[in-house]
Amino acid sequence: MVEKKSISGIIFDVLNYLFMALIAFICVVPIIHVIWASVSDPASVDKATSFILWPLGKPSFNAYRIILKYKNIWTGYKNTLFYVVAQCLLTSVLTVIAGYITSRKRFRYRNVLMMFLAFTMLFNGGMIPTYMVVNYLGLLDTRAALLIPQAMSVFYIIIMRTAISGIPDSLEESARIDGAGEFTVMFRIILPLCKATFAVIILFIAVGKWNEWFPALLYLPQSKDKYPLQMFMREILISAQNSTSSVTQSAAEYMDNAQMYKTLVKYGAIVVSTLPILLIYPFCQKYFVTGVMIGSVKG
Repeated sequence: MVEKKSISGIIFDVLNYLFMALIAFICVVPIIHVIWASVSDPASVDKATSFILWPLGKPSFNAYRIILKYKNIWTGYKNTLFYVVAQCLLTSVLTVIAGYITSRKRFRYRNVLMMFLAFTMLFNGGMIPTYMVVNYLGLLDTRAALLIPQAMSVFYIIIMRTAISGIPDSLEESARIDGAGEFTVMFRIILPLCKATFAVIILFIAVGKWNEWFPALLYLPQSKDKYPLQMFMREILISAQNSTSSVTQSAAEYMDNAQMYKTLVKYGAIVVSTLPILLIYPFCQKYFVTGVMIGSVKG
């Protein structure tokens, strides 16, 4: 039997759809603007005073040709892929282990450990002490400097802990009766039941690592060959803004030949650096709401 909606219910649905459409439009317009601006006529883009919702003038892909000929782009892609994969593996494994340990009721000091972890969310040493620790450990100009300091996140541990806490203890007891050990229970019983939450955590880690550039600026002062993609994008953007920039001589000389397209290069650099993660995100989004809700704090 189909329930007949009241007038107020229909009005609410219409207003709700309109509101959500407005929010979607606000989110999508900047992306459309950047994409079309990157393939528009340079002179038309410089004269534009509003959002660009279609190509202006004769479409041109010269900005992308300029960017993709910059040899360090491919080095940046290779390094970023390595950092994303390595960080996802390292952080996700440590998060699952920490979430499992702190969710076990038989672990006497789990609340004390959680208080200690939560304390680090509110108070931390800051940038300079962290840099000193990385330097003291001899991690400067190494790939480990971009991975180890961010190996664990208390926020992810709390989400995973809450998700694991919602799994009935009877499943673990049954597995132990069959002779399963701690790692078997954790990775073959508990983790598959938390795959939505686990997928969301992986997504958070990947997006954050893909967009990261500041740690490379701090910890890789003499190792340009280890720069992630966003550092090279930063060079291109700064050099496009000012061809006499002293960021690096190679980037400045490279951009001297592309001053006509400097505005388009800035837009193109944004597209090149964000397109891969935008293509992956829709396939992971189905886990997003479910994973966050499962791992949310429950009363």
